[in-house]
Amino acid sequence: MKVDTVSYVGSFADAHALPRKGWPEIAFVGRSNVGKSSLINTLLGRRGVARTSNTPGKTRTANLYLVNDAFCFVDMPGYGYAQVSKEERSKWQELLTTYLAERDALRGVVQLLDARRTPASADIDLLLSLFDAGRRCCLAFNKVDKLSRGSVRKMIAEHLRILEPDQGTAVVAFSSETGEGKKELWIWIKESMGEV
Repeated sequence: MKVDTVSYVGSFADAHALPRKGWPEIAFVGRSNVGKSSLINTLLGRRGVARTSNTPGKTRTANLYLVNDAFCFVDMPGYGYAQVSKEERSKWQELLTTYLAERDALRGVVQLLDARRTPASADIDLLLSLFDAGRRCCLAFNKVDKLSRGSVRKMIAEHLRILEPDQGTAVVAFSSETGEGKKELWIWIKESMGEV
C-alpha cells in the first residue's frame, strides 16, 4: 500500500464525539505497551505519527489519523495494566466498548498481542466482544523479532489454542523492527474496506 498523505484528525475521549464524516475506519486495540503506536507508524512508513512510549497507558483517547484522504486508522487506549486511576481505566473501557459495539464507520479491528506472552483474560474478553459485535478481526502477534525463527509458529499456535478465534479471524505475525507482516496486514486492511 502506498501511503501518500497522513493527517491527524483528532483525539476523542467519548465514542459519541467522534466525527461523522463517513471515512471507513480500521481500529487498533491491545494491552497497554503491546506496541500499537509502533505498528501504526510502521504501516504508515512514518516515524512519530502515532506517539510511542515505554510507559503503559500513554494513549488515553481514540486518536484518528486520516490516510490518503480516504480512510482512518484509530489508535485506541490500551487495556490492562496502566498506572492510572480506576476511574480513568473505567472511562477507557467505556470508550472502547461503545466504539466497538456502535461505530458504523468501523470496517475492521486489529487486535495486537505480544507474541512472547500468554494471552490474558482481558485479551480473550476483548476478542469475544469483537465476535459478539460481529466485527471483522485480525490478530496481529507483535514483536516476533524477539523470538527465534523456529519458535514463532509454535508460540502463535499455543496462543491461538487459548484465544479460540473463529474461522474468519485473520492471523499475522508482525514486527515493527523488521517490517515482517506489514504486507500481509495491509492486504487484510484493504480487504476489510472492500478494496482489491
